[in-house]
Amino acid sequence: MPKMERHLFHSVLLILILLTLVSLNLTGLAWTIPDCIIADSLLFPNLSSYIPFCTLAPRLHLLASCSNVKNINQTLEKVPRNTEVLCLQGMVPTLPANAFDGFYSLQLLRLQLGTTNITSRTFQGLDQLQYLFFEHHAPCCLSLFLPPDSLESLRSLSSLSFQGYCLTYSHSIYLPTTLRHLTMRNSCLTKLQELQRLFPDLLLGASSTPNTKPRTPFLEVLDLSYNLQLKQAGIRDLYGLTLHSLILDGTPLRALDLTSSGLLHLHFLSLVGTGIEKLPASVTGFSELCALDLGKNQIQNILGNGDILGLKALKFLSLHDNHLQSLPVRFLRTLPQLQKLNLSMNKLGPILELPEGLFSTNLTVLDLSHNQLCEIPRGNFSFLSQLQELWLSGNNISSLSNESLQGLRWLRTLDLSWNQIKVLKPGWLSHLPALTTLNLLGTYLEHISGTQLQGPKMLRHLQLGSFPTLEIYRLWFPMLLSLEIQAETYIQFMVPSGEPFLFLENLTLETSNLLLEPKTTTIHFPSLRRLTLRGYSIFLSTSQLQSFFPPQLPLLEYFFVWCRNDDAVDLHLFEMPRLRVLELGNLNFFYESSTVKLEMLLNEVPQLQVLALSHLNLKNLSVSSFKGLQSLKLLLLNSERALEMNSNLQELIPQIPQYVYFSDVTFACQCETSWLESWATRAPNTFVYGLEKPICMANASDYSKTLLFSFLATNCPHGTEFWGFLTSFSLLLLLIILPLISCHKWSWLHHLWTLFHTCWWKLGGHRLRGQFNYDVFISYCEEDQDWVLEELVPVLEKAPPEGEGLRLCLPARDFGIGNDRMESMIASMGKSRAILCVLTGQALASPWCNLELRLATYHLIARPGTTCLLLLFLEPLDRQKLHSYHRLSRWLQKEDYFDLSQGKMEWNTFCEQLKQRLRKARKERED
Repeated sequence: MPKMERHLFHSVLLILILLTLVSLNLTGLAWTIPDCIIADSLLFPNLSSYIPFCTLAPRLHLLASCSNVKNINQTLEKVPRNTEVLCLQGMVPTLPANAFDGFYSLQLLRLQLGTTNITSRTFQGLDQLQYLFFEHHAPCCLSLFLPPDSLESLRSLSSLSFQGYCLTYSHSIYLPTTLRHLTMRNSCLTKLQELQRLFPDLLLGASSTPNTKPRTPFLEVLDLSYNLQLKQAGIRDLYGLTLHSLILDGTPLRALDLTSSGLLHLHFLSLVGTGIEKLPASVTGFSELCALDLGKNQIQNILGNGDILGLKALKFLSLHDNHLQSLPVRFLRTLPQLQKLNLSMNKLGPILELPEGLFSTNLTVLDLSHNQLCEIPRGNFSFLSQLQELWLSGNNISSLSNESLQGLRWLRTLDLSWNQIKVLKPGWLSHLPALTTLNLLGTYLEHISGTQLQGPKMLRHLQLGSFPTLEIYRLWFPMLLSLEIQAETYIQFMVPSGEPFLFLENLTLETSNLLLEPKTTTIHFPSLRRLTLRGYSIFLSTSQLQSFFPPQLPLLEYFFVWCRNDDAVDLHLFEMPRLRVLELGNLNFFYESSTVKLEMLLNEVPQLQVLALSHLNLKNLSVSSFKGLQSLKLLLLNSERALEMNSNLQELIPQIPQYVYFSDVTFACQCETSWLESWATRAPNTFVYGLEKPICMANASDYSKTLLFSFLATNCPHGTEFWGFLTSFSLLLLLIILPLISCHKWSWLHHLWTLFHTCWWKLGGHRLRGQFNYDVFISYCEEDQDWVLEELVPVLEKAPPEGEGLRLCLPARDFGIGNDRMESMIASMGKSRAILCVLTGQALASPWCNLELRLATYHLIARPGTTCLLLLFLEPLDRQKLHSYHRLSRWLQKEDYFDLSQGKMEWNTFCEQLKQRLRKARKERED
């Protein structure tokens, strides 16, 4: 084949290849995994409702949760390798060797895979794994076999849990010395002696090999909860084991004798829900016991016999949800170090009497919630001078006298929520000067004023609530940080003059109506960061919100609005320049006659990162809804019906958020939505959840479950527009090529082949080397030559660190003697990565400088992507005198202009910005 014909053949072939790539829709930038959710915990704290069986650990962010797992390799194929939390639920018979190969960042692994076989190399490579959970929530128990060395490679493991599994056939399992927390919950243990067989390294004197020196005990927490067959502990079953915490909740302990088990030290013991009726005498053998939890048992009284005298170090005691009808007086007097006491959910009412000397004077926390208390006698807490937290929630208290809380001068938290309180007497808080948190939710208060809450000078957190209505008069505390108010019918504020909430950061209002007196007053919230509004339609009226809130909330970062019926009216957001999280729910203001559109609602939130929309009746989403949201990282659409996704949304594909969730969303059955399927299964820039099996509705009354993708495949032919374009383009191309083939001169073909060759190299990721002789071409007039040579050139041309070490082209220096200046100028600009024009009044008057600027403009427009043009203003200039200035403004970026006139920019700042822009230009040209 002749050379020219080969070039022609290659060119046509390249065109067809490019068109084929376009037909594959490789611009779609999203991906999805069937039955998997990928999430970032930093973006949306409420994702736990979408991931019910997967929990996070502190400081872990990237999460992957997969259900219906059958083939582990296929499931993990698309899961990001930098995942930190991985939860797998399904039925997998075997976890092969190196099952999690490549997941080097994995720190938490939760497996709910039924009966599965583990090999000795299953967890190979998980050097960062800290938490490993084997879980099965059906009634006990599934069999699980672990080879002795299966956990040996987990060098960072700190927590190991088996729930609902029996390790009957396992023995001598090696435990890493980094392990601190071991859980065998709802298992089939019958006696503690089995721990020696399973984990011999835990105990002194036991080892997996006879010749191995026993290691120092390393475990801190042992959880054996809900082992329903665990009834006894033999002598020395736990010999040498030193624990901080032992949890035996839900086990039959009546015959359990922990003292003879050989357990050396114990600081916390939990016996919740064991059915015991009195304090086990055996626990008193641990003289170092600091915390004891006996909640949800059958204890009616605790007698003061000699067996309890050994708990001298006890600091925390919980007797919640028992059957106590009176306080264990003699018992509590024997606990001199007691600091926290939980007596909630007992039957200590109706009158609470605390005789002096009942509690230790060191008591700091007392919980008496849900005890049927009706009255608190005067001076009841006067001897508890060190008390810091008092919890009285869920009782029948109707009033408090001035002396009820006398003596609690260090009290910081007081919870009186869900009581029968109707009136607060002035001065009832006068004895609580240190109070910082007060909870009065769920009461029957109808009026409350600042005088009723006088006394505390450092109140930070306040919660007020009433079932009918709540009228608030002059309720202003200058140091208040959070305020929550609830009332079913309405909340009415009587606002004083001034700015009452200067430091308030968190505000929650829940009611049906919001009233403000006087109506012309606006409450200022200059420090508000989190705002939550819940209520009915009238509450959400724009006029009421604008009268209550100022037009600007400059520091607001979180805004949550939820309504509770279908008659909500128009809502407009305030100016919130720093808003990062916006959640809107049950707001039916996007009806046909509404003037409010989503794009109008999101107009004032340029920094938004999380957008959650639920039950909004949106009907339609278009590109105009999300323009301007450049920082959006997560979009959640929940419970929407017949949603239309306009095809113009494809314009936003490069900036679509990193995570997009569709939860309980049905789409409109229309071909305009056909782009969703290909977009949701392509490249890994956006994770899409909820498009595996979406349903579509033909109209509002269509409740048939029609699969969206099945409808699109049946009713919407794929690729019709593209193939029509391809056919017409091919015919046009042939009409152009045929006349050219008949020409005798083939010089045009060489340039065409060069162009296609360049494009092909760029698509292949190759760099065009040797194309540029200079880094920067500097254009300046003769009058500015001294400044350029003395000030500018050293900054750019000197070797680092003094300069940038750039290759500069200066016309006066680098144009050869005798060469035509015009040709040298054109050639030098073409071989420079960037062109820097120094502009002054003399430069604009110079014909050569004007010519150089025009040529630079030509290179910028005619060769986009290969030339960078920078403008440097040394003196103030009328931009209208700059030729083609308005045309240049379309092509130049903001950082392409530098203004040194009249000291608008410091010299050091200019030098640094210029260096950064030239580095960026060099990188862009090389790439």
